[in-house]
Amino acid sequence: MQIVPVHFDHPDALKLNGIVLQEYAERYGDPEGDATPLDPAMFSPPRGLYLLAYDDEGRPVATGGWRAQDGNEENYEDGDAELKRMFVVQEARGQGLARRILACLEDDARETGRSRMVLETGIEQPEAIGLYTSSGYQPAPRKFGLYRFHEESRCFVKPLRRIPGRP
Repeated sequence: MQIVPVHFDHPDALKLNGIVLQEYAERYGDPEGDATPLDPAMFSPPRGLYLLAYDDEGRPVATGGWRAQDGNEENYEDGDAELKRMFVVQEARGQGLARRILACLEDDARETGRSRMVLETGIEQPEAIGLYTSSGYQPAPRKFGLYRFHEESRCFVKPLRRIPGRP
């Protein structure tokens, strides 16, 4: 597997984004899938990063990104890095790809000076909740983001502490 940074509007990223939106629509019964406004510029370094994983045959199989957030009316705090579009295609699940992408995104956000990683997911994504809680994420003290008022929404946070011996 190869994990590489790409623009959010890269053709392979758009392809997988379409698949994840379809999966969200099926899981939540909402034809839109996710109405969160996302602009490719939001994932441009140093205020974000978007990663794409390719299998050994060169097929795109996983994505994930983070974008900078600061204190605003959606309950984000200064220094937040928000995870978006963490996704692994069905055929590539169970190989640790999401965990590898998550670690890369956390490292990058930490290196840019972000203080915590935040994310919103939903109760119809138990495997995502399992990934995040097993990776040190805790339920947020207050919900944030577009879906903060939705009953099925779950928000998680993880401090991005400096690792001793690393810049």
